[in-house]
Amino acid sequence: MSKIVLVAASAVLVGASVSGCAGTHHSPSEPAPAPTAAPTPPSVSGQWALVWADEFDAPGNPDPARWTHDIGYVANQEAQYYTSRSENVRVEDGLLVIEARKEPWMGYAYTSARLKTQGLAQFLYGRVEFRARLPTGRGTWPALWMLGSNIGQVGWPTCGEIDIMENVGFDPLKIHGTVHTDAYNHTLGNHRSGTVEASPPPWEDFHVYSMEWTPDRIDIFLDGERYFTFENEGTGTAAWPFDQPHFIIVNLAIGGSWGGQRGIDDSLFPHRMFVDYVRVYERKQSP
Repeated sequence: MSKIVLVAASAVLVGASVSGCAGTHHSPSEPAPAPTAAPTPPSVSGQWALVWADEFDAPGNPDPARWTHDIGYVANQEAQYYTSRSENVRVEDGLLVIEARKEPWMGYAYTSARLKTQGLAQFLYGRVEFRARLPTGRGTWPALWMLGSNIGQVGWPTCGEIDIMENVGFDPLKIHGTVHTDAYNHTLGNHRSGTVEASPPPWEDFHVYSMEWTPDRIDIFLDGERYFTFENEGTGTAAWPFDQPHFIIVNLAIGGSWGGQRGIDDSLFPHRMFVDYVRVYERKQSP
């Protein structure tokens, strides 16, 4: 049976209230866009019970009971320095805002933010759902994703990675869902992934990016429509490390090994990603 596991410090959360084309961008002085009403995807209605969420209702810093920050340069030859400053990450008008800026900082030419639930909440099986509006333009690389909580012990890709949404600004309509494992990953050139085009364009409106995860398979959806499935082959952890808890990551990278393949258009900064909510469900038990 599908189950969400909340452990360590995250156990406290169980009792808490569940709280453009290339030229399209927003200046720091502009208000965050009001999201349109979110439809309930058919697969959620009646089948799932909400167990963890952030609705981003409280303005200011992201909730420290739910999120922690990666600081500095992290990986993937990316060009930004991640910070926890309000210039780069904040909650306003009911939205999480991650803003990438062109500015010198700690020896880097750009800043941005990367939030994660590592050490606070981790999840095993269930449904993970984001509603977000993306930036666009050459050099942007927003992602909504998960990593195995045992990454500190076994490293990547042994820990497993589930990319619920990736988008690169030089190919802005396409949304990618991907898994990485020891047996299948981008360093081997054989990672498993699916791609779909978003309509309306993902920088013009909010979309729901989601994943359903059982012991047998991972399905990834855009607005309730499945476009990628990865099945458990039953051959062991090299192909299926997804029997271990994972934590959530939300970030906006600039440049890097994928996002920077066609350069960075400095004329479009600042870039913003807006997240309306992050929700985690477990499947309801049959009566």
